[in-house]
Amino acid sequence: MSFFKKAALGSAAVLAALSLSACSNSSNSSSSSSSEKKASLTLWVDTEQVSYYKSIVKDFHKKHPNITVKVTQSPNGSANAKTDVGKDASKAADVFEVPNDQLGQMANAGYINPLSPSDTSNIKKNYVSQAAKGVTWKGKIYAYPYAQQADTIYYNKSKLSANDVKDWDTLTKKGVLATDFTNAYTMWPVFFSAGTTLYGENGEDLKGSTFNSQNGVNALTWIAKQKSNKNVMQTSNALNQLKKGNAAAIMDGPWNAANIKKILGKNFAVAKYPTVTVGGKKVQLEAFLGIEGFAVNSHTSNAKASSELAAYITNKKSQLIAHDKAGQIPVLKSAVASSDVKSDPVAVAVIEMAKSGNSVLQPKLPQMATFWDGAAPLVSGAYDGKIKPSQYKAQLAKFAKKISQK
Repeated sequence: MSFFKKAALGSAAVLAALSLSACSNSSNSSSSSSSEKKASLTLWVDTEQVSYYKSIVKDFHKKHPNITVKVTQSPNGSANAKTDVGKDASKAADVFEVPNDQLGQMANAGYINPLSPSDTSNIKKNYVSQAAKGVTWKGKIYAYPYAQQADTIYYNKSKLSANDVKDWDTLTKKGVLATDFTNAYTMWPVFFSAGTTLYGENGEDLKGSTFNSQNGVNALTWIAKQKSNKNVMQTSNALNQLKKGNAAAIMDGPWNAANIKKILGKNFAVAKYPTVTVGGKKVQLEAFLGIEGFAVNSHTSNAKASSELAAYITNKKSQLIAHDKAGQIPVLKSAVASSDVKSDPVAVAVIEMAKSGNSVLQPKLPQMATFWDGAAPLVSGAYDGKIKPSQYKAQLAKFAKKISQK
């Protein structure tokens, strides 16, 4: 499951302020050195990633024989990195996986430090621009990015054509689309399509949200209308509905691509999101763009070795292994340009969704924890009719005020 989807569905924990000693990261180096300081590190990844990261780390050890690395699963998954590290940073992994919407909160709490100038320069130069932006907080880069994630449309091409899925109205006239209106990660981007912002254009402006507006009302109105669309199925398990044949299309991310391929077989197809009509205008349905990265624990006693590890497990070879083993979509330009990625229809669709106008980077403000908790009931309330049209403006105003508090 998506790290971001899990974060959106779960209750967000509030981090207490913690003052930690700062350790500077070293410059990236791929060469081994017999004089390299001995270090023993721990790497946290998600459960399903442990096996192939052990292989990646084995290669890392060949280049850095004095650095040993224990690969283990994150206590509660990378979606809860801020909570797991926050319990006791001194006992957390030296390097851990983290979704970009948590970076601001973790940086402010002192759990992570900015990368070294050389690693920062490398990421800005050699990684796709959205990846570099995704791991940047207040002008500084805090994590080594390795994957990009955005929802796309997966569909059964024996029931729907490539032209059918280009527009929401056509798609839902020709076949059933299953999705979840209780999931803010999937459904909130309708607000972006309606012309609103979340924490401003750059995602870092606490007072910059504009959904408390007529455009926001338009978004809720569109969401509410889907309740009466007989070919839009509300479900918390769209994958199962696709498997049963009850749905011809679903909105999902690259983390489920392998399962969807097994279900649809030769009828598997994927495309970027369709256009939708919101507020009387035909617009592109947008998605949240998430950037997955690895951060170095600022409390580590082996900052240099940890930085070496984080840089290595996000290099081209490692990103292509993650793509091959788990369908992760690379963010290093040279990896994106590889034949394996270019020939992968899921990667092509996600990379298209990552473009400006098709998606919006998840904001990194600490208040995103409050946003996730409140966005889901607002969206689902409009969909199921618990929030009436006459209440939209008041509910939007209330939510805007709540997520803009320091």
